[in-house]
Amino acid sequence: MIGLLAAAEATTESAPSVLSVPLSEVIIGGVAFFIVFGLLGRWLLPQITKMLQEREDTIQGGLERAEKAQQESAALKSQYQDQLEQARQDAAEIRQKAQAEKAQIIADARVEAQDAAAVVAASAQSQIDAEKAKALSELRITVGTLATDLAGKIIGESLTDDARASAVVDRFIADLEQTAAQTSGQL
Repeated sequence: MIGLLAAAEATTESAPSVLSVPLSEVIIGGVAFFIVFGLLGRWLLPQITKMLQEREDTIQGGLERAEKAQQESAALKSQYQDQLEQARQDAAEIRQKAQAEKAQIIADARVEAQDAAAVVAASAQSQIDAEKAKALSELRITVGTLATDLAGKIIGESLTDDARASAVVDRFIADLEQTAAQTSGQL
């Protein structure tokens, strides 16, 4: 084993190390890095910065437009709600007016019907009064004729004097009406 260690040491001293980098390569790599870094910083970095600024402006503008649109939407919503409330109030007023008109129409129809009924009742009453007067007149004539015929049969003579017969009949009917009025007054 000692032999192996000695062989390993001998090979490490004579062979270059994998981890060691020659100084010339480090200097050339550093100079190349700074040249590439300088070129990228001079031409590429401004374009990247410009592109990032444009994106930021676009995003900011989009946010502002979205906020403005949201405010407009809220204003429109408020306006529509106000219009809807106004429409509801208008509808309520229209319903109230319709109810009032309905009540007025019903009241007018009721008054008109009562007036028509009163006219019909008055017409019927006047017709009844006319019929009653006609019936009384016919009754007087019939009763008068019967009374004069009956009186003529009782007396045995014909009562042809119309004036006298009419006076007797009128007195008889007046007595009947007075008797009827007294009996209805006692009830």
